[in-house]
Amino acid sequence: MSLLKGKIIIKAELTVLTGLHIGGSNVYSAIGTVDSPVIKSSYDGRPIIPGSSLKGKLRSLIAAVEDTKEEFSDVNNDKQFIKDLFGASKPDIKPARLQFSDAYIIDKKIKLSDLTEVKFENTINRGNCVANPRQIERVVPGVSFETVMVYNIENTDEIKRDLEMLAKACKLLQLDYLGGHGSRGSGRVSFKNFNIEVVENDTIRADEVKAMFKDVEEYDILHL
Repeated sequence: MSLLKGKIIIKAELTVLTGLHIGGSNVYSAIGTVDSPVIKSSYDGRPIIPGSSLKGKLRSLIAAVEDTKEEFSDVNNDKQFIKDLFGASKPDIKPARLQFSDAYIIDKKIKLSDLTEVKFENTINRGNCVANPRQIERVVPGVSFETVMVYNIENTDEIKRDLEMLAKACKLLQLDYLGGHGSRGSGRVSFKNFNIEVVENDTIRADEVKAMFKDVEEYDILHL
């Protein structure tokens, strides 16, 4: 019996609603430069959203809702359907059904200088009132990234369950934040324009899958 019964390609536009900071390397910062830059592509210097960042956030959000406190403390103790989607390393290795790609900016015409902003923050020591200023780079609101998720069909009876949980995680992300400094306003995002392709499987149609993400597309906590 085949271990793979087809694939479902899920593409969507992820739009930044408030400044997005997913940190890159700051091994060396000269005086006057940004203390915490965003991660960028080595190819063209444009900001990216690593697939690992999106995968980790979606998994943690769905686990926070579905797991018990004891299960949530270790990803390998997640409920089985979460491990089916996102994988596990022990006690037995469970490859993830979901594959995430790094997300790249859709509009290539936007100038590099218009893609990010520098947000100045300042912490004050309560004991001695000494200020500690810092500069944080953020992707500006309105920039859209193409996200690509590929779902491996292993059990046709579990497609609906798995993809409904993925849609739930995407909606939860719209109520939460991606990247750092979310409690201070950064990282609000929105998913729009889902595009679905079913490959080598005739048990489910692309429009059926797209319908599962309809609630995600129609829901925003913030609007530009």
